[in-house]
This record gives sequence, structure tokens and C-alpha cells, in this order.
Amino acid sequence: QVQLMESGGGLVQPGGSLRLSCAASVSIYSINVMGWYRQYPGKERELVATITGSGKTTYGDSVKGRVTISRDNAKNTMWLQMNSLKPEDAAIYYCKAQQWWGQGTQVTVSS
Repeated sequence: QVQLMESGGGLVQPGGSLRLSCAASVSIYSINVMGWYRQYPGKERELVATITGSGKTTYGDSVKGRVTISRDNAKNTMWLQMNSLKPEDAAIYYCKAQQWWGQGTQVTVSS
């Protein structure tokens, strides 16, 4: 079983930045695809970004150019750097590794 712990969420003003972290309880060397997803109240989770073990990345259309996903296998950690945040980026952000999900971290974008 893989436990994932997100951190780094919080309140930020529009145009601001946040860096989310996802720490895994096991080595992620053997985990190919990891990703970040977000969920609005009453909505399904949507893709934000994914990254493979070799570093190949994909991004959701709504965040392209504003977020960067990265991972460090030696630290068992994945990050999501979010810049130029908009009010519509406010959601609960989840990390995922294989079939495992973290508990989520709240991002609020408001002035």
C-alpha cells in the first residue's frame, strides 16, 4: 500500500504562486505515472498534470503554461508549482500514484 501526503495548499491572492508537495510512504522509483488532480465541489476530479518516471509531462488545458510538475525519485516526492493563480484554480488538489490517492490539500485563490 502506498500512502501519499499532500502539503503546500493555502490561501493565495490572484496572480500569486503556490508549490504543492506530495510525499510518498514508499520508494517511487518503480512508480511510472504520478499525477496531480483537482476537484471542485460537486464535480468529478480533473487532471491537472502527470509525470512519468522518465520525466515526460502532460498538462490539463486550463493550466498549461502556468504550472510545472516535477518529481524526485530519491526523495519519494512530487511537486506542483503553480503560478499566475486564478480564482478558478481554487479547488482541492490531490496527488495520485498508480491507484493510490492522497487526502488532498485545499487551494484558495482570493483577494
